[in-house]
Amino acid sequence: MGDETTTFHGESEYDYQGRTYMHVPQDLDVDLRKEVGSITNYIPKKLVHSWKHHTQAVTAVRLFPDSGHLLLSGSADATVKIWDVYHQRALLRTYAGHAKAVTDLSFSADGRRFLSGSFDRTMKLWDTETGACVGRFGTGKTPHVIRFHPAAEHAHEFLAGMSDKKIVQFDTRAGNQNRRFMTTSDDKSLRAWDYNIPVPIKYIAEPYMYPMTRSALHPSGKYVAYQSSDNQIVVYGATDKFRQNRKKSYRGHNNAGTAIDVACSPDGQFVASGDSAGYVCFWDWKTCKMYHKIRASDQAVTCVQWHPQETSKVVTAGMAGDIRLWD
Repeated sequence: MGDETTTFHGESEYDYQGRTYMHVPQDLDVDLRKEVGSITNYIPKKLVHSWKHHTQAVTAVRLFPDSGHLLLSGSADATVKIWDVYHQRALLRTYAGHAKAVTDLSFSADGRRFLSGSFDRTMKLWDTETGACVGRFGTGKTPHVIRFHPAAEHAHEFLAGMSDKKIVQFDTRAGNQNRRFMTTSDDKSLRAWDYNIPVPIKYIAEPYMYPMTRSALHPSGKYVAYQSSDNQIVVYGATDKFRQNRKKSYRGHNNAGTAIDVACSPDGQFVASGDSAGYVCFWDWKTCKMYHKIRASDQAVTCVQWHPQETSKVVTAGMAGDIRLWD
């Protein structure tokens, strides 16, 4: 512990006005400050850019909250990197300090900090701008999933899903609303919880269910899409009943044996998914029909993120180790 280092790779940490890369650029032909989900989304058609600096598989990508002007990536090479999505699309900073592969990343609501989890059984809290490690957390088990609380008043709290079948709640303040959340597990169950209460309010385990490896909240807030290990995406209600929506199933991709991102477009129109054969697939949310498949890699695509502010920009990454931007 305590051996974290950071490297700034850009030309200068400050621009002529004394601003760092945290500043949301305003010299673009797109307004990155508008409300997320206020524009119509479209399916991307072409590759715009590839980032290649990680030496092993990319395990997580996260766009900067609301503006999407920065991209955070974690890798099996044990590093986290942040990239410019606009201008030169440069590698800006590397955050080093984990001893093994990074498992997950989560930005705080304002993006000023982020959490990284690793197979070294630690979770680290980083200052996005300076690269300083400002907190270390752990239970002695591997954190597979980490999520910051999305509400401003709880921005100091996060949840971690651990390898010992436990979900642990942490407070990042020294010394140690959105009330409900849903979890899935390799035990083929889905559970809904009230925040702060360690007893599930709903437990769903049917004989036909498969492990659900990744999830995405629909922008309406009413549904969650889950990547189910039988090569389909299933949908559950996220409000009171937490029941499966039997009318919604998205098929045509392969996910078996791999944890693969599912992502909803900010306007709620489309569902996107990676694929173990290297595709990224797009479906219509309402009709469940597949629109389009892009060959995004020659290895499994495990990370997929929609840009929060652009009509058709999507980021993909995975086993090949490079990160690709599509439009």
